[in-house]
Amino acid sequence: GTVDETGIPTVELFQKPLFQTFGMFIGMMFGLIMHWFVLAFKISFPGYDFDQDADESDIEIPTEKTSLTSKMKAESNDDNASKEIPLWMYFFLAIPAIFDLAATALCMMGLQYLDVSIYQMLRGSGIIFVALMKQHVLKDHLHQYHWVGVFWNVVSVVIVGGTAMLASGGDGEGSNNSNTSETFWGVCLLMSGAFVQAVQFVFEEHVMTMDIPAPPLLLIGMEGLWGTILSICVMYPLGYYLPGSDHGSYEDPFNTWAMFTHSKNIQVAFFIYFFAIFFYNLFAVLVTFKLSSVWHAILDNFRPITVWGTDLFIFYYINPLFGEVWTQWSYLQIFGMAVLLYGTAIYNAPNAGSLLLEGQWWAFGINLSSEYEEVKRELEQAEVDAKWEAKRQEFKVRTHSSFIESPRISIHTQALRGIGAQHN
Repeated sequence: GTVDETGIPTVELFQKPLFQTFGMFIGMMFGLIMHWFVLAFKISFPGYDFDQDADESDIEIPTEKTSLTSKMKAESNDDNASKEIPLWMYFFLAIPAIFDLAATALCMMGLQYLDVSIYQMLRGSGIIFVALMKQHVLKDHLHQYHWVGVFWNVVSVVIVGGTAMLASGGDGEGSNNSNTSETFWGVCLLMSGAFVQAVQFVFEEHVMTMDIPAPPLLLIGMEGLWGTILSICVMYPLGYYLPGSDHGSYEDPFNTWAMFTHSKNIQVAFFIYFFAIFFYNLFAVLVTFKLSSVWHAILDNFRPITVWGTDLFIFYYINPLFGEVWTQWSYLQIFGMAVLLYGTAIYNAPNAGSLLLEGQWWAFGINLSSEYEEVKRELEQAEVDAKWEAKRQEFKVRTHSSFIESPRISIHTQALRGIGAQHN
């Protein structure tokens, strides 16, 4: 709390979007500790290959799901995938940190004008930008059913965005224009943040598939380190000198520090946030590493379901001062979520749990049966090729071991070598 001009104590809310961004980067730096720990003790972890022996069980089928790992393992059979990372890579990873900082700051600013659930669902628009860049920047072909799934994700974003506008304009005539303009500004900020974050996702996928790839833990940790430096040197000075409602600044870091050091609740919340944000970013990067940047964007869209449910539970069962109230437009929000799930199930084809568009009533007459059959044939051929490559590498390792590394050579091997020498 603070004391106003009349000397009466008042309660000041801890609304610090820049501090949340700063805390996110601090949490991500924990990835550097895990990276060095994995290297020091040679712990098995995605993106780190300490065993060069080829095995059929280690060869992944090069589908869209395993495109990243298959590209890396194709090179790691003849060369160590965990080779020393060059110095320039540590500076190169400042680029995704810049994207992350800009995207997070834009989204946090937009959150001030929107409900949390609306904020989460509007971030789902990132899949649109990710899909476009994956197709035209990374040159990864997306099938027709992928684009149909992306289309329904766009529809869900439009529905949810409309819900935000309608809900904000329904409380009194006097505040209609003000609330609507603020909501529009919040939607614009969030859409801008979603675009920048899409660039970040695609760039991270590119970084982890280069000739010298960055391991996931190093990627997270360096993003956190560079993000922390940028927050201290760029973000906070701008936030302090730009005019705003936080003691004359957009965000006053001195006031933030005073509130943080004098509030146990804020300290506990930050401690929980530290670990939560690290593990969230860890799993998010692993999704990009194991699957793709589009799947990262898709799975991000499922967070609103739990966020919205949690908000409703807090409002009705814990404290009505927090959370979110059920409105007449909440039914439309549920419909938007259903459309989101529908689009995701279409994109996931032909894997288990997906929806195949084969002319059913819910497919709206779209029949992509021939494309599904083509994809299945490609997957079957890829599986055969992967098993053949595994056998080839296994044979290569065995012959290398028996003819070069083995100190004891059998009589048959010596005889074969003698015959070969005579022919030469």
